[in-house]
Amino acid sequence: MSADVELATVVREEWGRLTSLLLARFRRLDLVEDALADAVEAAARRWPTDGAPDNPAAWLHTAARRRVLDQLRAEAMAQRKVPLLLVEHDRTDTPVRADPGGLVEDDLLRLVLMCTHPALDPAAASALTLRLVLGVSTADIARLFLVPEPTMAARLTRAKKKIVTAGIPFAVPSADALPERLDVVAQTAYLAFTAGYAPGSGPDVVRAGLAGEAVRLVRVVLADRAGEPVLTALLALLLLQHSRRDARVDRDRAIVLLPQQDRSLWHRDEIDEAVRLLASPTLSGPITVQTASYALQARIAAVHATARSAEDTRWDEIVRHYDDLVALTPTPSARLARAVALAEAAGPAAGLQALDGLDDELPRSHRLPAVRAELLTRAGEHEKACAAYALAIARCENDAERAWLIRQHATVDDQRDAR
Repeated sequence: MSADVELATVVREEWGRLTSLLLARFRRLDLVEDALADAVEAAARRWPTDGAPDNPAAWLHTAARRRVLDQLRAEAMAQRKVPLLLVEHDRTDTPVRADPGGLVEDDLLRLVLMCTHPALDPAAASALTLRLVLGVSTADIARLFLVPEPTMAARLTRAKKKIVTAGIPFAVPSADALPERLDVVAQTAYLAFTAGYAPGSGPDVVRAGLAGEAVRLVRVVLADRAGEPVLTALLALLLLQHSRRDARVDRDRAIVLLPQQDRSLWHRDEIDEAVRLLASPTLSGPITVQTASYALQARIAAVHATARSAEDTRWDEIVRHYDDLVALTPTPSARLARAVALAEAAGPAAGLQALDGLDDELPRSHRLPAVRAELLTRAGEHEKACAAYALAIARCENDAERAWLIRQHATVDDQRDAR
């Protein structure tokens, strides 16, 4: 693995652990984030020449820790205060793992709950958690929220300033205050998982590590709030989707669509656990809209996961679930997914009709024209399908998805020329 790929991997997979470790020690969000950014910049300069270290996360932790200490010393000197007392071993090169044990689990939860404090707007809280806890790029967060990148950058900056000015603590709240944050925590994990399985940019088809962190995040909070409906429904949904991770790409890291996936690679233990969660009594009583939304999405995923083959999939049942989901939360993404299911159940013409009105709501999405192109191809409208594929390719910033779209475009283009 090259040094730049190694660095990108450790940043993506260890950012939250590193942030929580440093914040637990120094309690200065501004210094911690700047120090980590400096450490990554230093690694980008040195690792291609010197080679990646044996423990890349520990290297970044040490470099960032020293940067924070240097900054604190400089502040103390500038303000002519009592010099910062440092223990000499802080300057040694003793290896420090990014995850030394139970400490990270507690500190990661504290970091999540700090980011989801009620003083922060829920949307900003979710975005900030994605950035600080899971290291999702600002550009990818902007795509998740369907806003321009500068808008999201400004939103993140305001949220971080709010934490400092409002004195939001890096701590787990009392038991009676915790429930009010659970919906935002759940939404954050949901968005993080989406970032793992639908990365807006970069080379990856699937960022299984990021998605796995989202699953772990839900488990961490659910362990403290056993039986919480919103977390139960969400964990079922995430497990069902995550269970297919090893079948989503081939040996060349190219996309493998659901109908072509090798179902023997699916993690049946996770599917079984999710099905049990969906049968939990906690989901049978009155539940919130958010919980119901997760549960419906999980039931859709369960239909796929429990079908013996693609041909055995009960698309009529999936459409019924999508009808309920759209009635509950008529989001553009839910309507787009319903159109795909409707096309499978009733034909491409029905799916195309269901796409009407989505262009204004998804003006930057490459998936909308990609779906339209596929349905137009099935309907024999090759000229229109080529135009839709061209638009999808122009909008797509994920390398693997773009490669797949280019191949599909070429195939349809050949079919058009052969007519």
